Amino acid sequence: MNYIDSTAIIDEKVKIGKNTKIWHWSHVSSGAMIGDDCILGQNVFIGKNVKIGNKVKIQNNVSIYDGVEIGDYVFCGPSVVFTNVINPRSHISKKKEFKSTKVFKGATIGANSTIVCGNNIEEYAFIGAGSVLTKDVKKFEKYYGNPASHKGWVTIEGNNINFSNESSSLYICPLTKKKYIYDKNKNEVYIQK
Repeated sequence: MNYIDSTAIIDEKVKIGKNTKIWHWSHVSSGAMIGDDCILGQNVFIGKNVKIGNKVKIQNNVSIYDGVEIGDYVFCGPSVVFTNVINPRSHISKKKEFKSTKVFKGATIGANSTIVCGNNIEEYAFIGAGSVLTKDVKKFEKYYGNPASHKGWVTIEGNNINFSNESSSLYICPLTKKKYIYDKNKNEVYIQK
């Protein structure tokens, strides 16, 4: 059963999945699609035609504008802001210049981060609090800072991966026993099947 607070504004032609909660003073714009089992905190803005997957947690004061797509199991910390125009001007309409941004399954975006449009965040990536993201982020990659830069790798559970030395390309998670492989040629991490 959904919960939509009486102060929330839900425009026409919005699709909201089952068991989703939308809290105080939030606004979901027309054409938006929100999946099952999501939580939208207080004062969240969802722009037109935004797609949000299942089991997504969007904390208080987050703005997600037209052109952004959020995958399943994504976490957006308080006051995260997505942009959709690379060079805005108040006196010039740039609605035909929106750049898309995709946040893939399981990614985390820390509080007060800004995601500059046109940059994608791949599966299970971790963006630290207060970051300004100006580049694509790879699977399992940890980024933070202003501008955000590569700081390491994380597991599906969000724990740091420690490839013990330059020659080591294998990490076995002590909790899950999953094997994470670092491909030096591609500068990517993947799970061994």
